[in-house]
Amino acid sequence: MTTSGKNNAALCLSAEHVTKIYGGRTIIRDISVHLDEGELVSLLGLSGSGKTTLFQILSGLSVPDEGRVLLKGEEMTGQPGRVGYMLQKDLLLPHKKVIDNVSLPMVLRGVKKEEARRAAEPYFAEFGLDGTQLQYPSQLSGGMRQRAALLRTYLAAEGVALLDEPFSALDMITKGQMHAWYQDVMERIRLSTLLITHDVDEAILLSDRIYLLTGSPGEIRHELQIRPPRSGRKDFNLTPAFLDYKREILEILEKRG
Repeated sequence: MTTSGKNNAALCLSAEHVTKIYGGRTIIRDISVHLDEGELVSLLGLSGSGKTTLFQILSGLSVPDEGRVLLKGEEMTGQPGRVGYMLQKDLLLPHKKVIDNVSLPMVLRGVKKEEARRAAEPYFAEFGLDGTQLQYPSQLSGGMRQRAALLRTYLAAEGVALLDEPFSALDMITKGQMHAWYQDVMERIRLSTLLITHDVDEAILLSDRIYLLTGSPGEIRHELQIRPPRSGRKDFNLTPAFLDYKREILEILEKRG
């Protein structure tokens, strides 16, 4: 089932031969990944394999020792603020209303507060948040807080979102609901997503492709294309094909560590 290679969709984000060294230790080595328009791609690996290091480079928050990052064909190595980047915790500011939390990226870019609010307002219904605009984060459920954080990420993005385990803190039922919701909204707003996860089931269910980051230093040795398409995966986790993907991934991770 292991495959590689780019499809014919427009390329959104890519890293080319990226290496990062901290304190004389190589964390990731010679990594090349790509995200095409409309794709959801997962980066799956054990703790300490360098997933977050790679995301920091892709977001422009860290500069690689070797290699470069391209956004829609334009080099953006070391240029933060070009793509949306959401960490595991929602990091909503408790003293700000929800609308001011989600419009914060625009304010930081120099947009006036009221103008940023007006620009964010139409997306509240799209993200299932209508009616929460003037509430505070403490008044929202866990799932609603994640939606607000995802909306903030979208408003900071140029159509590309980097999500670092965004669903890991949710209970199983809420996580399943968020998976279905995110895939639906991603299609409607034309958002391309690169997702870090430790959850093999989540990666298989959500992804068009999966990169497996293994070893120390971390290297990408395997790329899996997941079939059927995401839109046709109802009850896919109950099928033999799902178990075959899971078995292959676990064998690779256990072998490579």
